[in-house]
Amino acid sequence: MRQLVDLARAPQALLTRLRALNDAHAEQTSPLTTEALADLCRAAFAAWAPEDGSAFLIAFDESADYASPNFRWFCDRYDRFVYVDRIVVAGDRRGEGMGRQLYAALFEAARASGRARVACEVNRVPPNPVSDAFHARMGFARVGEGSPAPGKTVRYLLRPLDTGGPAPIPRESD
Repeated sequence: MRQLVDLARAPQALLTRLRALNDAHAEQTSPLTTEALADLCRAAFAAWAPEDGSAFLIAFDESADYASPNFRWFCDRYDRFVYVDRIVVAGDRRGEGMGRQLYAALFEAARASGRARVACEVNRVPPNPVSDAFHARMGFARVGEGSPAPGKTVRYLLRPLDTGGPAPIPRESD
């Protein structure tokens, strides 16, 4: 198991590497400046990466002041949750368990804070089959769909933490 760095206090060099990793996957995430990445990390419920910068995860809880339409979709439907804004693993490092380790740490932190679910979205258009398969293996289930930007459609996913069973039904229909 790799040691994870808290990105809220990460050195500038690591944030610069992570910004490049993020931007290499901008179609799935969105491009960021290093300053914007640092701001996200400081505001996050959890923001972690291994020391080598080969992957990272940024997640917010339901109380975050975050304007993302995908995050707001979950806020409109669920009370207490942790939302994964982005998880990225370098292509040449996939299959080494880094994504699973980041999610395991997030699930533990979310449970410890009294949250019973983790939320995220995965692109349907443009398709992201690698992320779809990964999230299915991690126990996420579809709870909705949306089009947060022109030419982009996403699947909204939830992973309950209490039972590992099917995702709870949203408060409102989607």
